[in-house]
Amino acid sequence: MAPINLDLDVLRTLVTAQDLGGFNRAADQIGRTQSAVSQQIRRLEGQLGQALYRKNGRGVALTEAGDVMLAYARKMLELNDDAVAAVRGVAVEGTVRFGLPSDLAEIWLSTTLGRFKRAHPTVLIEAVVDRNAVLLEHLDKGQLDLVLAFGGQDRSDAHRLADLPMKWIGPASRQVSHESGEPLPLVMYGPPCFFRQAGIDALGKAGIPWRTAFTSPSLHGLWAAIEAELGITVRTALGLPPSVAVLDDRSGLPPVPTIALCLHDARRELTPAVRRLRDILMETLEAKLAAVPEPQPFIQKEAEHAPRLYSAAPGRARATKRT
Repeated sequence: MAPINLDLDVLRTLVTAQDLGGFNRAADQIGRTQSAVSQQIRRLEGQLGQALYRKNGRGVALTEAGDVMLAYARKMLELNDDAVAAVRGVAVEGTVRFGLPSDLAEIWLSTTLGRFKRAHPTVLIEAVVDRNAVLLEHLDKGQLDLVLAFGGQDRSDAHRLADLPMKWIGPASRQVSHESGEPLPLVMYGPPCFFRQAGIDALGKAGIPWRTAFTSPSLHGLWAAIEAELGITVRTALGLPPSVAVLDDRSGLPPVPTIALCLHDARRELTPAVRRLRDILMETLEAKLAAVPEPQPFIQKEAEHAPRLYSAAPGRARATKRT
């Protein structure tokens, strides 16, 4: 049987349609008509002998075969793009100084820098992991070339990649809810911090008193304090360690807003090396964010009469801010 050679253009269309949420948006992105995009997908299905999409209400959704093909398409396109970048970028040299917060460093830094280093082995990379405000300050002083940060969407150099939901995070070992009249113990970064402010603003509006139980300059410190049941915090659900979990609706805690994830370059002219890292970073983030599942909240596994950290009765006590 003759081997089947898949068309990378068609695979790129498949990935684009999935990432953007439809054939119409994919057609606009790649400069084709919707009918041409549909024909590409049908041709791919014909090659594979499998349906990649099924009807889902008024739209369509990937079949099991479609999910498998999408995963391989991402890998094939990544390898293709790396090969092209490696050949074209042999002469790219210099230094790239890149900053990002701890939440993202642990889940995406190795993937992004690995791709970049394979394509441009002669470029020196300096990565800085710190708080958002510190990173942006270094960027403005010319000490960093690129910064990936939460918030900062009002800056003129912000390229907004996504809006991520904030979540109340507690220990994975037991459920947490609030006891009426008792200040809620919080585990936070010191101010200024977008997550800290969002949490205390939400508690203030709900009339729930709170106190600072633990302050840490590092994300690992926050996770350790939560695991020790010193209190709860507000973060995104990205990259949570197994010792902590998203709190469910039984916590009685007020909702917290979304937070923007932005890439910043201080509007400076970028060197070829910095531009290439920016491109790889955005490609990696878009793919990873599209694949992030909705976080599963903590499910109480203990008996109903088992002791809990706090009991629920929010909104009945007057809010008091304690630091």
